[in-house]
Amino acid sequence: MFSHIMIGANDVEKSKVFYDAILGAMGYEPGVTDEKGRCFYFTKTGVFALSKPIDGESACHGNGSTIGFSAKTSDIADAWYAAGLASGGTACEEPPGVREGTIGKLYLAYLRDPSNNKVCALHRMD
Repeated sequence: MFSHIMIGANDVEKSKVFYDAILGAMGYEPGVTDEKGRCFYFTKTGVFALSKPIDGESACHGNGSTIGFSAKTSDIADAWYAAGLASGGTACEEPPGVREGTIGKLYLAYLRDPSNNKVCALHRMD
């Protein structure tokens, strides 16, 4: 459905440290920075990117927005969470754990990145 997601970052390098850590915990390669200072994480199914806003204004988080990263296991989600906390992220929502809802049983972990964007590791449980 999506070709890419790009989020704003006030300090792309600081955000890169955070995303290299959390995405590395999921088995992804470090981001690649281009000549414009944007950082890209390439996968077989799409691209995740960081950029200073092109309008020159400060980056700000989307109130009510969450970017979810798929975790193959709850252990990977926990490693993602720990890597994020150790790399400039802050805890938000409830602690990592199982949540049940209309779409089934999920293992979720939530963080805020260095620019205050809300991100999540999600493992769909049987």
